[in-house]
Amino acid sequence: MNGTQWMLFILLIQVIHFLGTWKLYVKAGRKAWEAAIPVYNAIVLMQIINRPKWWVILLFIPIINLLLFPVIWVETIRSFGKNSTLDTWLVILTLGFYIYYVNYMLDVKYIEDRSLQPRTALGEWVSSIVFAIVAATLVHTYFIQPYVIPTGSLEKTLLIGDFLFVSKFHYGARTPMTTIAAPMVHDTLPIIKTKSYLSKPQLPYFRLPGFQKVKRNDIVVFSWPTDTVRQFFVKEKGVRKPIDKKSNYVKRCVGVPGDSLSIRDGYVYINGKQTVLPERARPQYTYAIYAKKGVSSKLLTEAGVTDFDRKYIAQSLTQEQANALSKYVYGISPSSPHTIITPAKGIPNKVIQRNRLSLREVIDRERTATLTEKAATALAKNNAIDSVVKRISAKGNVDKNIFPRKSQFAWNQDNFGNIYIPEAGKTVALNLNVLPLYKKIIKEYEGNTLSVNGNQISINGKVTKSYTFKQDYYWMMGDNRHRSEDSRFWGYVPADHIVGKPVFVWMSIDGINDGFLNWRPRWDRVFTTVHGDGQTTSYFKYFLLLLGAWFAFDFFRKKKVKKE
Repeated sequence: MNGTQWMLFILLIQVIHFLGTWKLYVKAGRKAWEAAIPVYNAIVLMQIINRPKWWVILLFIPIINLLLFPVIWVETIRSFGKNSTLDTWLVILTLGFYIYYVNYMLDVKYIEDRSLQPRTALGEWVSSIVFAIVAATLVHTYFIQPYVIPTGSLEKTLLIGDFLFVSKFHYGARTPMTTIAAPMVHDTLPIIKTKSYLSKPQLPYFRLPGFQKVKRNDIVVFSWPTDTVRQFFVKEKGVRKPIDKKSNYVKRCVGVPGDSLSIRDGYVYINGKQTVLPERARPQYTYAIYAKKGVSSKLLTEAGVTDFDRKYIAQSLTQEQANALSKYVYGISPSSPHTIITPAKGIPNKVIQRNRLSLREVIDRERTATLTEKAATALAKNNAIDSVVKRISAKGNVDKNIFPRKSQFAWNQDNFGNIYIPEAGKTVALNLNVLPLYKKIIKEYEGNTLSVNGNQISINGKVTKSYTFKQDYYWMMGDNRHRSEDSRFWGYVPADHIVGKPVFVWMSIDGINDGFLNWRPRWDRVFTTVHGDGQTTSYFKYFLLLLGAWFAFDFFRKKKVKKE
């Protein structure tokens, strides 16, 4: 909806409100016209129902207002003596239009000093739950949002199973664009696994002021620009989603608006200079590890390597045994002898014993693993290893999955660019050679029509040789360079897709995807900061000390009060 459409919609709401409540305003000792003035009518209504005036602010906050409207409807009819359970259900099920019946058909009296306390335990419970949800939704939307790392694109900087607090106020909270949605969930309702929102109506993009901009090398949470999935890891027909309901991604911002970016042999260059990552960054690459006597999984594990594949051979395998292995393996070959590929954790001994499996792990001379450069150097010094070689796609090797997926750009994930990262208000020359880089921006992110006729490019029906960007863009990449789906594959991240800045790891669980019984807390990561200089430090023990001090203080305070 554009601005004019929203003004008409708001006007319609005001008319509906006035027609349904003006007589009630009069019976409450107010003037009929007071029900017709936008915002002012809401302030007066709060006085009529004996609720605080600041509730008016909540009425204009998307999602929050959906929770508060039914409360206001119920409070309105109760202010005029309609307290029965039937009245309550009628006003809620009719979306407030039961107030019309009370306004025109019933001879009700205004109860000025009515009790605001719920009359039943159930009523008190419901009231508490509603306002707890309102408060939590406010915090979740505008201040801090919890987030869990689901994939290894930032390993070893952030780990799978890290539970983060993401600040919305650092960059300025993005106000909801989707006006009708379930609170406290993202795009999918839990359990029933259905869409949690209505795509229309939509509010225009707006961001509250923040106290800092996205800086180069910040770790950032953002809405995945090319998201077409309802749920992560569930394959289905693509869907179009509102910006604020797209799946959340977390990556490192390696390029900011106005930067010139290239990747050379896996290293990022900004404006011609190799970027220097923060001390806490742990970039990883794929390495080929070779040993004449074979590279065992035990050797890799003892060297601290956590990201590699294991291969087992089974001479025979029943369907029941294959089913028992399904959650531990990447794949099983159908023919005998069966080749079984697993991640680094392999197959637990208890699973092997329980299912009477006869397995032999293959120890190849060459293994592939994901390592930091420091770990690769250390492993190369091991006497049992002959060589450790970084696998880099050579310049000129074309990867068809790399942005912008056009043959004239002979790029891959290790050798890419040079590209310009668009800045709001800046103009670029436009021709058929560079159009693939900016096509998605022009059409999808900035809402223009685009057509090509021969060598002529037309935007919004006008032939042009340049384009001026309407918003800033960013380039996001995972520190796990060879195992990250990022801007190298789908391009720029628009400013209106920025969600927030991860600031704190409040819990970290190894094996988060392996079932509750296999969870193992990483205590050294609990209560650590995401950004900052030096090595990460856990503040968990200090938190426990403060918590213990508080309980001790509270205990002695109550004991003292009791004596008095």
